Amino acid sequence: MLITATEKGLHCPAGDFYIDPWLPVPRAVLTHAHGDHARAGSEQYFAECSSEGVLRQRLGAELSLVTKRYGERFQLGAAEVSLHAAGHVLGSAQIRVRVDNETWVVTGDYKRAPDPTCAPFEPVVCDVLISEATFALPCYRWPETREVIAEIWRWWQSNREQSRASVLFCYAFGKAQRVLAELMAHTSESVFLHGAVLPLVEEYRRAGIAMLPAEPVVREKRADYRGALIIAPPSAAGTPWMRRFADASTGFCSGWMRIRGARRRRGYDRGFVLSDHADWPALIHTVAESHAKKILLTHGYSDALVRFLREQGVDAAALRTAYGEEE
Repeated sequence: MLITATEKGLHCPAGDFYIDPWLPVPRAVLTHAHGDHARAGSEQYFAECSSEGVLRQRLGAELSLVTKRYGERFQLGAAEVSLHAAGHVLGSAQIRVRVDNETWVVTGDYKRAPDPTCAPFEPVVCDVLISEATFALPCYRWPETREVIAEIWRWWQSNREQSRASVLFCYAFGKAQRVLAELMAHTSESVFLHGAVLPLVEEYRRAGIAMLPAEPVVREKRADYRGALIIAPPSAAGTPWMRRFADASTGFCSGWMRIRGARRRRGYDRGFVLSDHADWPALIHTVAESHAKKILLTHGYSDALVRFLREQGVDAAALRTAYGEEE
């Protein structure tokens, strides 16, 4: 096999490198900078150019990093490697590996919906496709992004009319920046950011991504956030940090909000269906566009999609990995 699953991660023997390894290795090729795909400790990393700022912030400024442009082909051992846009977050890439006229693609996490904060997904033809399957159930079908952003805007304004703060929980890398960029269709007003979100927003600005102006949430107890929008990571929910917002409505942006009851179980006032992953139709569309003779699926609901593809006559199997879901 051109790429094999090992105890350290997905390994390409011909190039002697690992893709998104979960243990330290001599040479790592990264799909993106989320923590379940970009782990510290490896000797050398390869990644797409626009991911450099976030990677150095997360893995250390002295990181030994080689950056490549989308579509740029480079040689690692006997393997020809290139990175192709995944549409997931800033700098996210699919890894294309070609050895002896055989081509494999590892998608990493990806989405097919338009997103002003990252390059759009690029279909890549291959012999074997290793795809994520985070939301691989027929019930996961995303609404139009502009509709979801309009919902967020109306929720914020309704809370403002009641002199309430609106605390929107979003993943600090990718989702928060996407919301800030998409809300520009409705306003130019400044919003407030949790300390975990602010530095990542600044990295996006350095990469040239246009977003709403923002300022940090301050420690002063007398600060007045009535009518304001505050963006924070889900980890801040239910912590003492929330006490500074005396009367706040809470919302959560995630693909998991597609299922009735998920919002209630998590304790949020509102749930907004906004995902940085492919939904069920997009997963099936991507498999078809790849023209791959074999499909390997990782994490999420991989078994369900394997069954569906096999029923359609596609050679598909689950591939066990240590990747998680930031959603």
